[in-house]
Amino acid sequence: MASLKDLRDRIDSVKSTKKITSAMKLVAGARLKRAQTAAESSRPYALRMQEVVDNITDSIKNPESFPDIVKGKETDKVHLIVLMTSDRGLCGGFNSSLAKLAKKKIAELSNLNKTIKILCIGRKGHDQLKRDFLNLIIDTIFLSSHPKIDFEFAERVSSKIIGMYENGEFDSSSIIYSLFKSPLKQEAHVRQIIPAVNDEKKIEKSKDDNERKLYDYEPDEKEVLENLIPNNISVQIYRGLLENAAGEQGARMTAMDSATRNAGELIDSLTLNYNRSRQAQITKELIEVISGAEAVWHGKK
Repeated sequence: MASLKDLRDRIDSVKSTKKITSAMKLVAGARLKRAQTAAESSRPYALRMQEVVDNITDSIKNPESFPDIVKGKETDKVHLIVLMTSDRGLCGGFNSSLAKLAKKKIAELSNLNKTIKILCIGRKGHDQLKRDFLNLIIDTIFLSSHPKIDFEFAERVSSKIIGMYENGEFDSSSIIYSLFKSPLKQEAHVRQIIPAVNDEKKIEKSKDDNERKLYDYEPDEKEVLENLIPNNISVQIYRGLLENAAGEQGARMTAMDSATRNAGELIDSLTLNYNRSRQAQITKELIEVISGAEAVWHGKK
């Protein structure tokens, strides 16, 4: 059985931990509001951008005129996975769910006999994949060296990916990020960005379909696409980064709230054990004093 001193030290330790987790919860909550606003603000533009790309591709009658980055190459043997995670932990299963989806995607591509390359954005993705797939990771971008997530950063990542594609280093690419639903729910999501497809929002083929056919593009669809696709990839990557940032803070706030409550319950349990042990020790000392007094009294008789 632990001594009273050990119990007191453990209670003090858990109380210190509780203060830390409570402070981290407050910080994550404050950051979450800004990150959530940014993520939700980026969605309409990103979805509309993808819709515009779909409109143009649907209106072109000659598929051979598509750039390869839109229609895809004739051979699709090498696939690049861009895994977006966080640099820091203490956010529950946020990074684990993304790594799990990445492993599932890797298994699917392996079954198709495709060569796989992985670009990690965030330290935790690299840490979780390096044990089994270190030979597949071609590069890792640490977010700690880019404390501010802005569109310029997304453009640099996009330029790197497009440069690799133009150099023939891969044939298709997908990004994996966390779709922010609420502070309690983040959904790991995979989206193909090369060739450009819209797997999230299908345009209804009704009145809107007829309206799309009336659009004219200047100078022509092909030239518009050649300029629009790189920007669309940057927008989709930027959206993924913002969704991830909001999801990370939401997951961290939830995890720290749970840790704070667990610490409180542990403190109550340890305090109860401490009081019981202290009472037992006091009772033992009283018995020893009374027994000693009785022995002295009987000795005098």
